[in-house]
Parts: sequence; C-alpha cells; structure tokens
Amino acid sequence: MPSATVNKPRPSELLSRLTSAEPEVKVRALREVKNQIIGNRTKKLSFLKLGAVPAVAGILADSIDDVTENNNCNNTNNFLVQSAAALGSFACGFDAGVQAVLDAGAFPNLLRLLANPNEKVVDAVARALRMIYQSKLAPKYDFLQQKNMEFLISLLNSEKETVSGLGASIITRSCETNLEQKALFDAGILRKLNSLLEGGSLSQRDASLESLATVFRNNPEVISKFAGPEIGRPLSSIIDLAKDRYPRTRLLACMCLIVIRNASPHFLQDIGIKTKLIHILLELLDDPGQVGDEAPFAFSSLIAQKEDLQKLALEANAIDKFHHHIKKGSLHPRRYEGILLALADMCSKLESCRSKFLSLQVLNLVADALTDYNAGVRAAACICLKSVTRSIKNLSAGYFMNETIVIPLVQLFLDPSTSVQVAALGATSNIVVDFTTRKSIFVQCGGMKQLVQLAKSMESSVRSNALWALKNFVFQADNRLKEGVFSELTASLLSSLIRDPEPSVQEQALALVRNLVDGCINLIEFVFAEDGLILGAIGRQLQCASKAEIGIQGMYALCNVASGNEFHREAVMQLLFTQMGDKNQSFVVKFLQSNDSQLRTATVWTIVNLTCPSSPGAPCRLEKLRNAGIVSQIKNMVNDPCVDVKLRVRTVLGQSMAFGDN
Repeated sequence: MPSATVNKPRPSELLSRLTSAEPEVKVRALREVKNQIIGNRTKKLSFLKLGAVPAVAGILADSIDDVTENNNCNNTNNFLVQSAAALGSFACGFDAGVQAVLDAGAFPNLLRLLANPNEKVVDAVARALRMIYQSKLAPKYDFLQQKNMEFLISLLNSEKETVSGLGASIITRSCETNLEQKALFDAGILRKLNSLLEGGSLSQRDASLESLATVFRNNPEVISKFAGPEIGRPLSSIIDLAKDRYPRTRLLACMCLIVIRNASPHFLQDIGIKTKLIHILLELLDDPGQVGDEAPFAFSSLIAQKEDLQKLALEANAIDKFHHHIKKGSLHPRRYEGILLALADMCSKLESCRSKFLSLQVLNLVADALTDYNAGVRAAACICLKSVTRSIKNLSAGYFMNETIVIPLVQLFLDPSTSVQVAALGATSNIVVDFTTRKSIFVQCGGMKQLVQLAKSMESSVRSNALWALKNFVFQADNRLKEGVFSELTASLLSSLIRDPEPSVQEQALALVRNLVDGCINLIEFVFAEDGLILGAIGRQLQCASKAEIGIQGMYALCNVASGNEFHREAVMQLLFTQMGDKNQSFVVKFLQSNDSQLRTATVWTIVNLTCPSSPGAPCRLEKLRNAGIVSQIKNMVNDPCVDVKLRVRTVLGQSMAFGDN
C-alpha cells in the first residue's frame, strides 16, 4: 500500500500554536519550527517575516522565570531546550536570523542559561550561542575587562564540549587588537587552546585552530611566545593536524600555519612544509562542500606577494588544477570566486605563471566569468585579468585588446556593485596601456565615454580608478585620440577633478593632464583652454599638496608644459612666481628639499626645461630662479643620493654656467 502523505503545518499555523496554553502543543510547535527551518533559508525568511523569532525568544524568557518559580520542572526544561535549539537554527549561517535573535533580546537570556543545572539545557544553549558566534554580527567581548576574561576562562575550562567550543568561537569573533591578543596569551588562554588541540574532540580541535589563527594574526610577539618552550611543541601539533583525516581540520590547520608564516616569516621556512601546504590545499579543492569552497582563499593567503611560493605552486601544477575546476563548471559562487582570486595571485608577479595561464587558454574562461550572475565572481574575474595584464610582453602582443575582453569589461562599468566597478576599472587600467594600434576598439565599445562619466561618480574610488584608466589610455597615444578624450572631458571637468576633495583623485587627475600634454606641442594648449582653467588648478593644488604623489604628478605636468614654446615656459614661470606673490617660491624649494626622490626629480626636471639654452627667455627666467633662492638650493643638491636627481641637477648647473653663472 502507498504510504500516507504527511502534511507539514504552515508557518502561520505553527506561529499560533506557539501561543497555546497546552505545554505539549507548544513544545511540539517549537520542535516543528526547528525542523522546518534547518538548512532552509527560504523557510527561515518566511518565519522571520511572521515574527516567529520574538515569539520563540518570549517562550525562552518566560521559561527562565518558570525555572526560578517551579524549581526546574520537566516541562520548563523542554521549553528551554526546544526554544534555544530553534533560535540556534534561525541563527545558523543566516545573518538575518542572527540579527532577529539579537533584536528579540534572546542573547542575554541564552548567556544566563549557561549556568543552568540541566545538562541538556546547557548543551542546547551553547549550541545556539555558537551558531550566533559564526556570524560577524555576534556581540564582541572586550577581553581587556577582567570579568570578560574570567567568563571566557570558565567556558574553556568546562568539561562540556559544546561549552568549551563556544569559548573558542567567542575568541575567533571578538579578538581584534594586538592588546587583546597579548592579554589572552598572558591569561594562559593559548595554553588551554593547545591542550584542546592535543586532547580534545574533533569539534574542540577545529574551534581551537580557528581561535589560535585569530590570536596569531599579525602578531609576531605572541607567535614567538607560543612557539617557545613554555607551552611545549605546539607548532608540531598544528603541523600534524594539517595531515588529519578530516578535511575541515586539515584546512583549519593550514590556515593557522599560513597566519603564523605571514606574521613571522622566520617560522616554517622548511621547503618541505611549504610544498606540503600547497599540495594539501590543492587536494582540498576536490572536497565537494564548504572546505572545498574555502580552500582557494587559504591558498591565496599562502602565496600572495611571495615569488618563492608561487614558483612552488607552479611546479605543483596549481594553474592546471584551477583551470580543471573552472572548466568543469557548476561551481559554488564562493569556490568560483576563490579560484579566480587564487589565479590572480599566481599571476601577480611571475611571467612564467602568466605564460602558463595563457597557454592553457584560461583567459577565455575568465572572460566568461565577467558576465557571471554573482558580483563576487565578476569582481574576482576582473582582479584576475588585472594580474595577467601586468605583462608588457603580452600587452605588446595585443592579447587583451579584443571584443571578447573589452565589451564585457566596459559593461561592468555600469555594474550595480561598486566593488565590481572598481575591479573592472583596475583591469581596464592595464589593458588600455596596450602598445599596439588597437585602442580604437575601446573607443568603439563606448569605453572612453563611460570612463569620463565615471570620473563624475559620487564614489571617490570610482572617480580615482576611472581617471587612472584614462591616464593609461592616453599614455603614448596619438594626437587624435588625445584630442577626443580631452573634448569629452572638457577643461572645466578636469580642473574640478584636480581640486577634488580626495587626494587619490587629485593625483590621478594631475597624472592624466601630464600624459595628455606629453608629446606634440599643440597638445600643451589643453591646459590653456577656457582661460587656463587647468593650469590655474595645477598651481593652486601644488600650493597645498597634501602628499608627495600629488606634487610629483603636478610638477611633471608643468615639466611637460615647459617643454613647449616660449609662451608655455613663461606661463609656467608666471604660475610659480606671480599667482600668489612671494609665497609661490616656497613650494618649489620645499619640493627640492623633499625626502621623496621622485618629487625632487620632477621639480629639477621642470627647472631644466625652463632654462633650456636654446630658449630666448632662458637668461631672464634663470635670473628669477636665482633671486628666489632656487638655483642655490639646486647647487646644494650636486651630491644627491638619487642618480636621476643628480643628473638633472648637473644639467641645470651646466645651463646656468652657459649664461655666466659661476
């Protein structure tokens, strides 16, 4: 006979049963709510909208009062266990659920119940709190307060696995500063965590590994103390756990070792350990669950900015492995994003890695990822492109300036996610440097006009990166292309960007002007458009430059203007000396005295162009520079530690001598 179909109660029905006066009905309703929402985000959201969390939190609060009045009766304990379990299920892996639990005021009641004499109640409560502490929304504990440290120690000393695991989870979510890390070490917390590593259950080991990684992060002092003889052989314990039979334990042990090595490179120098870490993380990619999703992120943190590890990873066929996983398709968005970021780190420094990437035709798969539905994947694909396009060799070969890459990139300029926009602009900044004659493709795709529009964005990071891309786009470009860009930008927009409140935008706007006026003498006229708006903006910005990079780009822009004709040179002199009276000479001398060699170079080079012997007005300009104390300052720089500065100084002094200056 066919089995009878059991109809589950609807959320609205269950919610009404939660208010029943019958204890059995209420307990069954709590249990049913918990069972329906476990692992089901859609169901959780439905119950959240109906106000189920405040109702469950209310049952928990009422039951705590009943414990006091009725001395711990069975019905009350059932209410406590089931309501705590339901609240934990709402919070599990679901930030909206965590927020609802916190808003309902359940958190302090759950903490109070850790002292309940009933083991089942304590176990359910500890599990619920651990679910909350998986989220970044969980309340932080200040470990510098003695009462909080004592509470934490009491949790870690508990014989109950769930309670000690909760203590470790609180450390993972709450420890943020070096002072807190040191306080935890001084209180003996790391010794306790190490004992859980060596003799605890699987759950306790995993929680301890996560906590240790948190306490070690960017703190060499704590790592050195932990690795010393005072605690035993803790690093050996972590290394052994990287070979554990459980995938999650292996991943957490690897992540802990990576944190140690990143903070204290003198630890774990053995090439065998480095190679083993790479192979373990590549093997973990095959795990079908969360471990496989997180493994590429751990891999990235291992090899980022480290050429030696990138070479080892290349030898371990990491790029082939990542290529294989992307090619298979149907990846979880988190894993897809992680693999793309891992490829980005692999290709960030070594030409051999980029060559392998291109030879496997991974580029086509990355181009497909630019149109993925997930914003994280789209941003990661852009970051990957940015790394691969750092190669002058491949840019010169014209591999990237084609419609397959350019069209989806330009479309991402209008992405609803700011992080995707910024990542797309970062990749574009490299691609548009393209040394072939194919920049017209970018214009035809509407890329140039979109960059100009993004330079007006309300987001400073978008404005800055759009200007960066435009700066690179006009680098060594032909006159016609530069004229097109300038007509789209206009002098008024450029001058306002030079005076933008954000220093990063100021710097890129000045760098764009520098590249626009570099080359043909006619291009210098850009800075004189609309009554010299741009030139005036440069002068005002140099007077109050907040960082050296702004001064560098502004002086190089003036240097290029001064490479033009007499009119151009006199305009630069007027900017330096008459715009703000005697105060103007101060920023030139200040730049010459700067600790930044690039700023000194740019400033001296400007003086070189102003005093070129073939220029009729050079003697007069030299006299003004001498009277302003600029020439004497340059004479003091003949032994400058920077070779570029020293060469330009000698040029200036040679030109000065040509006009009779001793």
